[in-house]
Amino acid sequence: MKKLIYFLLLIVSWPTFAARQFDIELIIFKRNVAPETVSESWPEILSPINLDRAIRLNQPTMMSKKRARLLPRSSFHLNQQYNALKRHAGFTPLLHTAWRQGDQGRGSAPVFHLTAGQNFSNDYLPDGTSRSAMAKQAPPEPVIPDENTPIATASNPGFVEKEMAKPSAPLYELDGKLQVYVQHYLFVETELDLKKRGKREVILNSVVEETDNGSNDAVQIGHLQEVAPTVEVEEFLKSYRMDQKRRMRSGETHYLDNPLLGIIIQVRKVAS
Repeated sequence: MKKLIYFLLLIVSWPTFAARQFDIELIIFKRNVAPETVSESWPEILSPINLDRAIRLNQPTMMSKKRARLLPRSSFHLNQQYNALKRHAGFTPLLHTAWRQGDQGRGSAPVFHLTAGQNFSNDYLPDGTSRSAMAKQAPPEPVIPDENTPIATASNPGFVEKEMAKPSAPLYELDGKLQVYVQHYLFVETELDLKKRGKREVILNSVVEETDNGSNDAVQIGHLQEVAPTVEVEEFLKSYRMDQKRRMRSGETHYLDNPLLGIIIQVRKVAS
């Protein structure tokens, strides 16, 4: 009999658990420091962030399908923290937002595509290459096209011009995804890239030349003499990634950071 009573109580209370809602408020800010001044090893090449499941906060229809909705600024609780960051010379707030979502697991909770900050698309290509550096490149040797010549390759005349003329998709300073979900506990997962202007060395040539001095120490094969490559320093837009997972408690303010990027997040259970 006791087991039957417990079972009936569980059935009655289940809709309440299923309808549980959370308000999530988020501040993302950057540290105003140069990456080379911090003792951190950053990878030169990053794999693209997978945004297949991600939706944006300004897509109400998609958010509704995921049982989520954007909250008005009047509902924010972290304004004091935001204003303190804004006044501090060492930090720059990039994003302050809030939304409501349901009690969902990692497989069904919404994944949000977040972008903020400066749009670099007028100055850089998506891979970080400077547009001005591409414009200064010497035009390639012309080739006579035939049926086997690709229409757009780096060896074709005008390739650089064609790339530069392509429409520019936004290239935001902050770009990535964030997800909050329930898996016995509350969790937040972030995969965010912060883009910063920097410098990189580029090898312009690395060739060998023919020489008639067979006894020269620089001769490598036959009469080929090694020529030192020309190295040039150019502007480059580099990405620095925050890839973190954190367990949280509702009602508490949590802080995630790396040497360049910080997140303040608060998850509040909505009163039924």
